[in-house]
Amino acid sequence: MMNKKLDYLKRKKNANVIKIELYFTPLLVIFPIIVSILLIQDWFYRGYMLGVSTYNGELFLGLIIMSGNIIFDIPFLKSLKSIVRK
Repeated sequence: MMNKKLDYLKRKKNANVIKIELYFTPLLVIFPIIVSILLIQDWFYRGYMLGVSTYNGELFLGLIIMSGNIIFDIPFLKSLKSIVRK
Protein backbone atom coordinates (compact mmCIF):
# COMPACT_ATOMS: atom_id res chain seq x y z
CA MET A 1 0.00 0.00 0.00
CA MET A 2 2.76 2.39 0.90
CA ASN A 3 4.63 1.76 -2.37
CA LYS A 4 1.57 2.65 -4.45
CA LYS A 5 1.30 6.03 -2.76
CA LEU A 6 4.95 6.81 -3.32
CA ASP A 7 4.79 5.57 -6.90
CA TYR A 8 1.82 7.82 -7.62
CA LEU A 9 3.58 10.86 -6.22
CA LYS A 10 6.68 10.04 -8.19
CA ARG A 11 4.77 9.82 -11.47
CA LYS A 12 2.92 13.02 -10.79
CA LYS A 13 6.15 14.82 -10.01
CA ASN A 14 7.75 13.58 -13.23
CA ALA A 15 4.72 14.70 -15.23
CA ASN A 16 5.03 18.19 -13.79
CA VAL A 17 8.73 18.31 -14.55
CA ILE A 18 8.09 17.26 -18.13
CA LYS A 19 5.43 19.96 -18.49
CA ILE A 20 7.83 22.59 -17.20
CA GLU A 21 10.54 21.40 -19.58
CA LEU A 22 8.11 21.60 -22.49
CA TYR A 23 7.08 25.12 -21.56
CA PHE A 24 10.65 26.40 -21.20
CA THR A 25 12.16 24.55 -24.18
CA PRO A 26 11.59 27.41 -26.68
CA LEU A 27 13.21 29.84 -24.26
CA LEU A 28 16.18 27.54 -23.58
CA VAL A 29 16.77 26.84 -27.26
CA ILE A 30 15.88 30.06 -29.07
CA PHE A 31 17.14 32.76 -26.67
CA PRO A 32 20.85 31.76 -26.74
CA ILE A 33 20.73 31.43 -30.53
CA ILE A 34 19.27 34.93 -30.87
CA VAL A 35 21.87 36.38 -28.49
CA SER A 36 24.75 34.71 -30.33
CA ILE A 37 23.44 35.87 -33.72
CA LEU A 38 23.18 39.44 -32.41
CA LEU A 39 26.74 39.30 -31.06
CA ILE A 40 28.11 37.97 -34.35
CA GLN A 41 26.12 40.54 -36.34
CA ASP A 42 27.38 43.36 -34.12
CA TRP A 43 30.96 42.14 -34.58
CA PHE A 44 30.48 42.04 -38.35
CA TYR A 45 29.10 45.56 -38.67
CA ARG A 46 31.24 47.32 -36.04
CA GLY A 47 34.39 45.21 -36.12
CA TYR A 48 34.89 43.63 -39.51
CA MET A 49 33.35 46.31 -41.73
CA LEU A 50 35.08 49.18 -39.92
CA GLY A 51 38.31 47.28 -39.31
CA VAL A 52 38.24 47.68 -35.53
CA SER A 53 39.77 44.72 -33.72
CA THR A 54 38.30 45.54 -30.29
CA TYR A 55 35.05 43.81 -31.27
CA ASN A 56 36.70 40.42 -31.80
CA GLY A 57 35.62 39.42 -28.29
CA GLU A 58 32.00 39.62 -29.40
CA LEU A 59 32.74 37.20 -32.22
CA PHE A 60 34.35 34.68 -29.89
CA LEU A 61 31.59 35.02 -27.31
CA GLY A 62 28.91 34.60 -29.97
CA LEU A 63 30.63 31.51 -31.39
CA ILE A 64 31.05 29.97 -27.92
CA ILE A 65 27.38 30.54 -27.08
CA MET A 66 26.26 29.18 -30.45
CA SER A 67 28.43 26.05 -30.34
CA GLY A 68 27.62 25.33 -26.69
CA ASN A 69 23.93 25.73 -27.38
CA ILE A 70 24.06 23.36 -30.34
CA ILE A 71 26.13 20.77 -28.45
CA PHE A 72 23.81 20.67 -25.43
CA ASP A 73 20.44 21.30 -27.07
CA ILE A 74 20.51 18.45 -29.59
CA PRO A 75 20.70 15.70 -26.91
CA PHE A 76 18.21 17.63 -24.75
CA LEU A 77 15.67 17.81 -27.56
CA LYS A 78 16.20 14.15 -28.47
CA SER A 79 15.62 13.02 -24.88
CA LEU A 80 12.60 15.28 -24.51
CA LYS A 81 11.16 13.90 -27.74
CA SER A 82 11.58 10.32 -26.56
CA ILE A 83 9.97 11.11 -23.16
CA VAL A 84 6.97 12.77 -24.80
CA ARG A 85 6.42 9.79 -27.08
CA LYS A 86 6.18 7.45 -24.07
